[in-house]
Amino acid sequence: MSFQVLSLHVTLFQASHLVIHMQSGHSGKYGPYKRINLKDRQWPGRTIEKSPIWCSVDLRDGNQALAIPMDGPRKLKLFQTLVQIGFKQIEVGFPSASDTEFQFTRKLIEEKLVPDDVYIQVLTQAREHLIRKTFESIQGAKKAIVHLYNSTSPMQREITFGMSKDEIKSIAVEGTLLVKKLALDLPDTDLQFEYSPESFSDTEIEYALEVCEAVMNAWEPSIENPIILNLPATVEVAPPNIYADQIEWFCRNMKEREKAIISLHTHNDRGTGTAATELALMAGANRVEGTLFGNGERTGNQDLVITALNLMADGIGTGLDLSDLEPIREIYEYCTRLAVPERQPYSGELVFTAFSGSHQDAIKKGLDRRKKTTGDQPGKSAPWEIPYLSIDPQDIGRDYEAIIRINSQSGKGGVAHVLSRDYGLDLPKAMHPEIGKIVYSNADEKGRELTPEEVHQVFLSEYTKRDEPLKLFNYEILPTAEGGGQVEVKAAIRLGEQEKQINGVGNGPINSFVNALAREDMKNFSLIDFMQHAVGKGSATDSASYIQIETDNGKKVYGCGIHSDIGKSGVLALVSAYNRANS
Repeated sequence: MSFQVLSLHVTLFQASHLVIHMQSGHSGKYGPYKRINLKDRQWPGRTIEKSPIWCSVDLRDGNQALAIPMDGPRKLKLFQTLVQIGFKQIEVGFPSASDTEFQFTRKLIEEKLVPDDVYIQVLTQAREHLIRKTFESIQGAKKAIVHLYNSTSPMQREITFGMSKDEIKSIAVEGTLLVKKLALDLPDTDLQFEYSPESFSDTEIEYALEVCEAVMNAWEPSIENPIILNLPATVEVAPPNIYADQIEWFCRNMKEREKAIISLHTHNDRGTGTAATELALMAGANRVEGTLFGNGERTGNQDLVITALNLMADGIGTGLDLSDLEPIREIYEYCTRLAVPERQPYSGELVFTAFSGSHQDAIKKGLDRRKKTTGDQPGKSAPWEIPYLSIDPQDIGRDYEAIIRINSQSGKGGVAHVLSRDYGLDLPKAMHPEIGKIVYSNADEKGRELTPEEVHQVFLSEYTKRDEPLKLFNYEILPTAEGGGQVEVKAAIRLGEQEKQINGVGNGPINSFVNALAREDMKNFSLIDFMQHAVGKGSATDSASYIQIETDNGKKVYGCGIHSDIGKSGVLALVSAYNRANS
């Protein structure tokens, strides 16, 4: 048996024993989550057709998860930002938990900082003194949501509180009745009531419904003034399809469904908070609680930016203005002292960036086609069809300039795109592999991404600044006596250490210069390709020329010349190609 085969057998043996150890070590510790008996579930065949009601919990759930909670100015700045985005329901805090939270709520009300169409939401546990303190905090509010909660899951009942199901239900009902009573003291406040069976997703579904319906009976909602039943995945303990089943079962089995708004509050412990939210909306929910960029306890709350932009990408109006996401992110990062990850969907710095060569090429082709078909000002109604870009970055305030970036893994088209986009240099397609190889070698040597300016400088150094072995000093074009389009070129050059005057006649500046080199026995190449285009606008316009030559020994290279004189730019391109072929 060979060493390689023996090694493979040993590796497989070790791996199999590792699997057995893991399985035996966790046997009985973990198991599949209990499925919901919902044989005729409808949500898999549904689509989300309209936006949910949005409620930001950044100032409460998000804030309590911060190592350094937001101070008053930061909290106010984030509140104002949420208002500007378009949130009509904002959970501003837990006013009975601390004087800081209480005073912030009072500040919003007393200083009239809450727009007339915005509900401030305040959270309270189902305890009498906390509920009363909460109502003190919202005195004078035009619109408010009192959010009452208590824990209902078996673990919370048995481990945390040591209470029976009836005792837990009684806490919820008594808390609701107190809220109902105290609401009478706020006749000028448009008051909504929200109840959360904390850890709903880990509560027996029948019992969760029993508690919620007992709360509804106590509150007596109407179709005109429905109760908000918030069904949180306080800890994400099951796959998202299970959460969707729970929501659909709840909606189908509850009495007077029309008198309740079913709200979602997901976390991301299993990494599937977005899927859970969207599937649960398909299952019948119509309200979503979450935070900007997913801040929150442990792995975070549902990122409302992701949910909203997912819906936007499906053609659904969300009522939230995320058209300029960058300053929103900056304000969020200032207020929370947290950084949005570079790969965060939609909002991360790199999510619209392509380093891979094949991706860059596909994106460039897609953008070029869209420009040709829709013009420089494409209408929003035009279908978005760009490879690797799920939405138009400009719709969230991002610029195309950041889409294609250059490192050692980038492709040939990436460099060409950057040079065209930022510097107006439209290189011949056959030139792309050549310049790409040069730039990527430079990036590999530096071990990092190159900036557009660095890419440009590599290009100039390689193509326009070479003066060895051939250097052009002076150059002039003279008409010939023969006419017929013939011109004479006179030039002062240096070849190696030798300086000389050369001249030649031909049917243009480039042909004349080639003939001048031939007269001095300096021509060891043939012209293969030539292209010119303007660079810049108005009086600042230059001409960029590209010439490809093939030497007598079969070497093919490009040269580039940039000059305000169109003829000289071509001659400089030839000199560039000559030097690159003979260096």
